[in-house]
Amino acid sequence: MTFVQVIDCRTSRIDELNRLMDSWVEATRGKRTATHSIVGRDRTDSTHVVEIVEFPSYEEAMKNSRLPETDRIFQEMVAACDQEPTFTDLDVLRDEQLNKIVVRNFFEEVANKRNFDAEDTLCTPDYQEHDPTLPTGVVGLEESKAANRKLHAALEPMVTIENLIAEGDLVSAQFSFKGRHTGEFLGMEATGREFSTTGHATFRCQGGRIAESWWNTDDLGLLRQLGVIEA
Repeated sequence: MTFVQVIDCRTSRIDELNRLMDSWVEATRGKRTATHSIVGRDRTDSTHVVEIVEFPSYEEAMKNSRLPETDRIFQEMVAACDQEPTFTDLDVLRDEQLNKIVVRNFFEEVANKRNFDAEDTLCTPDYQEHDPTLPTGVVGLEESKAANRKLHAALEPMVTIENLIAEGDLVSAQFSFKGRHTGEFLGMEATGREFSTTGHATFRCQGGRIAESWWNTDDLGLLRQLGVIEA
């Protein structure tokens, strides 16, 4: 279970606190178990600072706290604060990257269930899709739906999400897909051959919908499996 530690302190020496945090990051390189750190300052009280540090588990957090570098920097941090910091230890009950949900739904509804009209609710009205395999390279919502209908009629792909990584308004997806060449594809008549290939896509989300996407798939590998290009 993911574990989060909240460090609450008051200081008028913000620059000193930042320097200490930079020193800790450098000193614990290759040793620390912390995976994510956020520092925030209270908008109504500039001396009130909160740091949130994420760990894979409570046990990993304890390993981190026992590092001599952590103890040394902590003592300097206490000296830089107006009063001794307080700690809150939290076991994470829910951890949801909300933009991941809409991207996962896009793959499930559009790619696997062939519900192409689901793009109307999953994407913004001015959605743009970037794909080097498309004739124009960039298409809007209706053109995307039409391209997906044509692609799925030709290849009947089923997609498996391998990894989803979210940061800010962007979600990066690593995926694989399998199918059979059952219809006209890139000017080629159906071969009936099965294939398995991979791809990456990056999505920009806005207001809980997908506003833009960039796609790259292993088309060379696909064409080799269809017998169009020799290995």
